[in-house]
Amino acid sequence: MVDIIIFLILVGLCGQAAVGLGYWISSIRELEKRASVFAGLQFLAMVGAALLFFYGWHVGFLHTGGGIAILICLLAGAGLGVFLFVKKTPTNPKALKGTRGAIVGDVARVDERDIVFARNRSIRPGSEQYKAYYKMRPAYEKIDAARREKGGPLGQPGAIDKPKDRPNIAATLSSQGIALNLSAAETYQPAAHPEFDGQRIEISPQEATQRIKGYTLNLGAKHVGITKINPLWLYSKRGEIFHENWQDWGQEIEVTHKYAVVFTTEMAFELVGTAPHTPTVISSMSNYAQGASIATQLAAYIANMGYAATANHVRHYDAALVPLAVDAGLGETGRLGYLMTKDFGPRVRLAAVMTELELIEDRPVDIGVEGFCKICKKCADCCPSNSIPLDDQAKVNGTLRWKLNAETCFDYWGKVGTDCNVCMRVCPWSHANTFPHKIIRFLISRNHLSRRLFKYMDDIFYGRKPKPKPAPQWARFN
Repeated sequence: MVDIIIFLILVGLCGQAAVGLGYWISSIRELEKRASVFAGLQFLAMVGAALLFFYGWHVGFLHTGGGIAILICLLAGAGLGVFLFVKKTPTNPKALKGTRGAIVGDVARVDERDIVFARNRSIRPGSEQYKAYYKMRPAYEKIDAARREKGGPLGQPGAIDKPKDRPNIAATLSSQGIALNLSAAETYQPAAHPEFDGQRIEISPQEATQRIKGYTLNLGAKHVGITKINPLWLYSKRGEIFHENWQDWGQEIEVTHKYAVVFTTEMAFELVGTAPHTPTVISSMSNYAQGASIATQLAAYIANMGYAATANHVRHYDAALVPLAVDAGLGETGRLGYLMTKDFGPRVRLAAVMTELELIEDRPVDIGVEGFCKICKKCADCCPSNSIPLDDQAKVNGTLRWKLNAETCFDYWGKVGTDCNVCMRVCPWSHANTFPHKIIRFLISRNHLSRRLFKYMDDIFYGRKPKPKPAPQWARFN
């Protein structure tokens, strides 16, 4: 019996060392200097423990009274560790209700004209829309005018890395053009191909769901979910204008579709790691381009089957996509205001297709984000503009949540000439999706003590305020 226990403990120690080796190798490949040092020391300690245990068995010590006492302590410690750090914490009922779980009062639909992007990107000084908007919202006029004087919504593109930023800005603008080219009404709300014009393919909701999800993933999406559209998350009036269709500005946004197919694309780990420098905005815009391409193709696919569909991407939104993604079961909203997925944390971008095609909706999920974000706060500590709240969730427009200060966040974007992404870079859930990190995400998604443990371990291994990593050679900026 003692030999069996010795064998099981030795296997456990060797397995632990193997995971430690994987984490060390992963840290080196990810160019995480600090983590590589600590992971190396951790691995050596694990190997040392395994060798010491093996030596104790080899010389017969583990069969003595003292050795058996050590075996009992090791077994008790392992059992206690599994019980405390692996067992499933009771689920968060708020998360399982999706956005309905966050509603604590009356929710008013957001006017897209008030979104910081729409105000600063679409409205032209001196135009009738300019006069009408700032008469309605006079408090924003001086703020927005000051931004325009600095060169536009993002100030001078790539300002943080001038004068060596130009190739990266060229790459950014090339991706940005893809999304813009897919923003015309006939593109985001396509008609059926002549091959299928006037013909509706009869298909069950089950088969339609299977085909829609499979097609979306085949096009390059990382996650896809379906939800019935909650009208509360639709914008009330149109604010973003890209093709001189000013007759739409300020008009009521009416959506008759029943379902939203929401999906994610993964942002490149090695580019986000440079935030707030220019390589990170390459990743942002290439993901927005990919999302626009997938959404446009998916909308056309549905239209070809005879059902109306509308693509929602960075150059055409009918709704706020984070709430729709939460209701579609893709993840939870984090402290930083982004969707947090189980696989990549906030290191994703969203796009969607709304449709009348009958589908099977997914359910919201509890992956432990709310509990982890309450403890962690790293994104708020590292935010260069102090735009992420350190406090508990508060009531905002009838919902209980953390509210990003979009004005100060956007001002910092203008200062550095990128979309920052520091919060995304430092989030412990954003690490590369390697096997060791998958284990950690699994544990923090199910256990509240693991959340505390790995929050402190992340601070030790990566630092409380991690520094940007060097860019890949092709995207270097200095």
